Amino acid sequence: MIAQLRARLIEALKELGIEPDYIQLDRPRQASHGDLATNVPLVCARQAGKPPLTIAEELKAHLSLDSEIIPRVEVAAPGFLNFFLADDYFRRHLLTILEQGKDYGKSAIGEGQRALVEFVSANPTGPLTVGHGRGAILGDTVSNILSWNGYQVDREYYYNDAGRQMRLLGQSVWARYSQSIDPNAPFPEDGYQGDYITEISQSLPPSFNPPAPSPDETNPYEDPIIVGMASGYAEEAIFEDIKNTLRTIGIAFDHYFNERSLYQSDALNEVVSALEKKGFVYRKDGATWLKATALDRPEDRVLIKSSGEPTYRLPDIAYHADKLERGYDLVVDIFGADHQDTYPDVLAGVQGLGYDTGNIRVLIHQFVTLTRGGQQVKMSTRKATFVTLEELIAEVGRDVVRYFFIMRGMDSHLQFDLDLARKTSDENPVYYLQYAHARMVNIGKRAEAFGYQLEPDSAPLQLLALPEARTLMHLLWWFPEVVQQVHGSLEPQTMANFLQELATAYHRYYTVARVVTDDRELSTARLVITEACRRTLANGLAILGITAPERM
Repeated sequence: MIAQLRARLIEALKELGIEPDYIQLDRPRQASHGDLATNVPLVCARQAGKPPLTIAEELKAHLSLDSEIIPRVEVAAPGFLNFFLADDYFRRHLLTILEQGKDYGKSAIGEGQRALVEFVSANPTGPLTVGHGRGAILGDTVSNILSWNGYQVDREYYYNDAGRQMRLLGQSVWARYSQSIDPNAPFPEDGYQGDYITEISQSLPPSFNPPAPSPDETNPYEDPIIVGMASGYAEEAIFEDIKNTLRTIGIAFDHYFNERSLYQSDALNEVVSALEKKGFVYRKDGATWLKATALDRPEDRVLIKSSGEPTYRLPDIAYHADKLERGYDLVVDIFGADHQDTYPDVLAGVQGLGYDTGNIRVLIHQFVTLTRGGQQVKMSTRKATFVTLEELIAEVGRDVVRYFFIMRGMDSHLQFDLDLARKTSDENPVYYLQYAHARMVNIGKRAEAFGYQLEPDSAPLQLLALPEARTLMHLLWWFPEVVQQVHGSLEPQTMANFLQELATAYHRYYTVARVVTDDRELSTARLVITEACRRTLANGLAILGITAPERM
């Protein structure tokens, strides 16, 4: 219906000689302002050369609407049109919700299109941290959002198992192994010190049996063969741990892309050659530079150092070119805040290769702080004090972790309150939502015990006449629009906020309208709105990847 109203508004505006860019329709906060409102008269006032209120009156006069759906339209200052929908229209929509069931809210915006979502992408040097967790949940939820809007979605994990980090990992494992033989064996100054390094060193196969280095050696852990063996064993163990942790929170990847494959396929040299042919590469001081200033960036960037080692920008450019070559209609990157200033250089390089970067969406999320008792829980990636994602899941549970990571906007710093997360009361927003769902399930079971059945087609829905019922029906009707809104923004918080509002509306409705009563007709009508609400809430939780329990 919203799409039809937009079409009618565009048609009426054209009759008035106005060409709108877009028609914004919103759900007003106050019921006195209607069920839908648009500010298009304000937006088009300059183009039309008329006062907004004049445009609003003319637009109202030119609109051709179905009075059984929209019986009333009002003009409001300074230039709004407010639309009031019929109560019976909302009541009939309850039947649509129950008919569509698990598919209610899905759209076909991305039908026939393929989307690739890259997220987590942590190198296998240690367990996933709390910081990785936010990116993991955001990426998986964004993937769900795209799926609900019709896209065929692939989830991809990009990693690098070469370079200094992996070399340091191998040296750290070798050192811990050596210390099990000789406690005085040295340890690399910048080595990884978490307990997991010791655990890996203790599980090495018998074939790993290097001589313990002398404490007097300057660089005792430099043997590339032994370091390679140690890092290989460590990588396998850590990756298995990463995958297990992700499975615990319901995340599975379709592809794992190894940066090493870009080197093996000579993709990096091909990228440099292609950029050079287009005039976007030059050499200075023994290094190879991207002429980023020619691509609207503030300064040029080094692609290959004078030592011959590529900077991370070069493989990232090659990787994104590879994504586009695979034919995806939409590419989404989920990055941490440390990529804020660097990803534009990568996109500039991809654009320099001749690709259209308009279908690449980069989502940046801010850092996470754990708090307990009002105090920050300190975290460090190389010291033994860091909190792993697995530990967080074990402490507060899968659903709480998923919800807490998306209940704030991704561009906001997230304070993860462990005390709140552990509460089993309405203060905990996850508990609040899940309790609402369990309550609705329980009401349905009680109705069955009284001999009442869910009979939508014969239920006297006209009995749903309370203001609280209308508020609730309005929200249920709005759910598909929220699904489409989060497709546009790719911001899961919007869905989380809507579900909180929906749960609150039902709790308020239930306080004034008991469902199971001695009045059979009234009870069957209220059972319909309860089941419609339960289904909508369950669908919203499914988008967020959170379970909808039948009991608490």
